[in-house]
Amino acid sequence: IIKNGLVFNAEGRFEEKEVYVEDEKISKTGEGEIIDATGLYVIPGLTDIHFHACVGYDFCDGTKEAISKMAEYELKNGITTICPASMTFSEEKLSEIYKTAREYDGKEGAELVGINMEGPFISMEKKGAQNPKFIHKPDADMFYRLQEAAGGLIKLVDIAPETDGAIECIKAIKDEVRVSVAHTAADYDEAKLAFDNGAKHVTHLYNGMNDFYHRSPGVIGAACDNEDVTVELIVDGVHSHPSTVRTTFKMFGDDRIIMISDSMMACGLDDGQYTLGGLDVTVKGNVATLTKEGNIAGSVTNLMNCVRTAVKKMNIPLESAIKCAAVNPAKTIGIYDRFGSIEPGKIANLVLLDKNLEIKHIIKNGKICINYICLFDYLFISS
Repeated sequence: IIKNGLVFNAEGRFEEKEVYVEDEKISKTGEGEIIDATGLYVIPGLTDIHFHACVGYDFCDGTKEAISKMAEYELKNGITTICPASMTFSEEKLSEIYKTAREYDGKEGAELVGINMEGPFISMEKKGAQNPKFIHKPDADMFYRLQEAAGGLIKLVDIAPETDGAIECIKAIKDEVRVSVAHTAADYDEAKLAFDNGAKHVTHLYNGMNDFYHRSPGVIGAACDNEDVTVELIVDGVHSHPSTVRTTFKMFGDDRIIMISDSMMACGLDDGQYTLGGLDVTVKGNVATLTKEGNIAGSVTNLMNCVRTAVKKMNIPLESAIKCAAVNPAKTIGIYDRFGSIEPGKIANLVLLDKNLEIKHIIKNGKICINYICLFDYLFISS
């Protein structure tokens, strides 16, 4: 029983109430161990639907060890469910990565709930940190083969709508997976056509697309005009200026924004040389760039730190930040029936934060798995 905490309720507001946990789920009543949450926020565990790597491991390593190490790190930072993203590789390599994910059954860290297929159906012009060698025109048959390899785990697939065959591919797969407009040079009309034909999502808004311009609003304007489209936002203090983040919340509202980390393997580690999708990356401070081209190459922060940045440095209300990091991502990839809110019947994945938004307790599947002392020990050992 969690008592005296400020609980993030299903209406997206904080209220002082008790939370009961029985077995692995939230319950209406209960008895047992009591956690006094006086002065603490009680929030749903976060879900990151777009990150590539952390602590020296990458999802595209294609090993169960990599997934396990990433999942452990994510959980220690309050991210209880994960949907890691793949990069642009050959179909053969992606198939092996996805088969490994399908067979992964790790229980210790954050729960693997999906895959974000970021490449290879993207444009050469806006490839960003994706490997141009493996860019492929949108191909529904290829997607279905990869989805079979993944055992149905693919929840998001990125498509540049201006490329050959893109609209046909969107039409063919839109009922199987959430299609995201990404890494694209599409103009407003091309993006709108994609949304009209079944695309419902935009990958890392502002990044990997044309700028919003008053006579050429592009993907950003088209997404804003289509109210059933959700947009990802990297709130690490690097990818978007604080004013841009605040403006985005005014444009889209906190019902449609999904905070992501887009982290690469340097997340949780020191400055140095790393890789992302087979390309060399240089990390200095909180900025990761392709060593050769200089493009931003993902982030080096986790989703909980994005929440802190949004609230503390960008004046985003805490309620909105939690909604965009816990509720909306769960809804977007179709797991909201089990995760993303503190309601009876749902899995008891909870994070208790102090007023400085530092973690005090993490509860996963109804069990206390970390508290402040454990987190301190972990950080001390890691450093």
